[in-house]
Amino acid sequence: MYSRTAKVHETLGDHRAAAQQYTLAATARPAGTYARIVALDLVAGAEMHLKRGGIEQACATWHRAIDHMDGVRSVRTRKAVRRMRGDLARFRARGLRCAAELDERARDFLLGG
Repeated sequence: MYSRTAKVHETLGDHRAAAQQYTLAATARPAGTYARIVALDLVAGAEMHLKRGGIEQACATWHRAIDHMDGVRSVRTRKAVRRMRGDLARFRARGLRCAAELDERARDFLLGG
């Protein structure tokens, strides 16, 4: 339910509300049973934070997403991590520490599976 509501907010351009709904979606499911889905909800939330200009919050949310990806190997999670690395490129180029640290972790994730 929360994911669907988030998508509506995203479509309407309300990235703040979308991020909140994606966070609720991620916390509404048992993480152990739905690790991939929780991770993808967190990725979507991080993308909403980034669209609002909140790079620090986006990085923190992406870190949480990668935490949930531990042991999960799917095409969708790998695609999400590659997309994240692309989104971070301009911030890495500016020397933003959170982006560089996250990119390193994302690279390790992609190499590990």
